[in-house]
Amino acid sequence: MSVSLILACIWALLANVLAMIPSGDNHWRRAYFLIAVGVPILGYVTYENGPVIGVVVLVAGISVLRWPVVYLGRWIKGLLTRSGAGA
Repeated sequence: MSVSLILACIWALLANVLAMIPSGDNHWRRAYFLIAVGVPILGYVTYENGPVIGVVVLVAGISVLRWPVVYLGRWIKGLLTRSGAGA
């Protein structure tokens, strides 16, 4: 197993441990931390193992951090509908 995949597994383990600990802000600070650490790891995985494994790790990361992705999608949809409504 490559170093990048080991780092991705450690990231996933850390994400699950952080999710089990109670939080006053619904885990958003931890999500920002995981995103900031996970993006470079994802790039490293893709560089070292190719785009197919990179997409697999991306999907795994999205499944762990699904609410930030849901809110990002809603935000983008709101931007697109607001810009389309004025035209």
